[in-house]
Amino acid sequence: MTATATRRRKQLSDDQLLALLETTRKADSVELKLTVPASEQRATFIALGLDPLEAQVRLIHFFDTPDLDLQAAGVVARARRIQGKGEDSVVKLRPVVPDELPGSLRKSPNFVVEVDAMPGGYVCSGSMKGVPRKTTVPEAVAGTAPLRGLFSKEQRRFYAEHAPEDLALDDLTLLGPIFVLKLKGTPQGAGRKFAVELWLYPDGRILELSTRCRPSEAVAVAAESRAFLLERGVDLLGDQQTKTRTALEYFAAHPD
Repeated sequence: MTATATRRRKQLSDDQLLALLETTRKADSVELKLTVPASEQRATFIALGLDPLEAQVRLIHFFDTPDLDLQAAGVVARARRIQGKGEDSVVKLRPVVPDELPGSLRKSPNFVVEVDAMPGGYVCSGSMKGVPRKTTVPEAVAGTAPLRGLFSKEQRRFYAEHAPEDLALDDLTLLGPIFVLKLKGTPQGAGRKFAVELWLYPDGRILELSTRCRPSEAVAVAAESRAFLLERGVDLLGDQQTKTRTALEYFAAHPD
């Protein structure tokens, strides 16, 4: 019997599953995610039949303190440069309980409540999105413009409501960047679009497969996607990794 066969499948308890379904119903969208062990990444790319040369290049910059005080408070501040699409930024809070969020916040066109579900767990987050207007990402990274210029007034207010007291955006430290390749496509026989992200860390890499769906479709799409990936021989039993946490912890430990 192989090592893969002896691994126990990670499953949610009945209580966790009920909580997930309840949370999903109150979210704006659901993203089903799976990280693939390094030993299986090449085989996974081949199995999906997607062309790596069609991948989009992204450069992701995180901002936190050297002690990761933002992460400890459940807040993520991030800016990205995306090949062919320009720049964007986000202030994210997780976990959140949808029913506890102010109605005015839920009505904002820039705010999204999303459930990220993966084998054995899930998290619900609230993201305030924006596009830098006053400062470009290279200017902020070079220190020639303040970090707050990457974030809209609405994002800055959301940050101030949830970040540790007296920790201003301009007090944060750059962590990164992370070089990312992202590929979207519908593999033959899948019936729906998948995203493949390869995050290249200085000491390794994470390959994540994901697909988005409406909350009402989550259970059906999860079953459909699992069946497709199993048919293609994709490893569903590997330890799951969080891309953002891995990046923050690496760069906090290696500041130079």
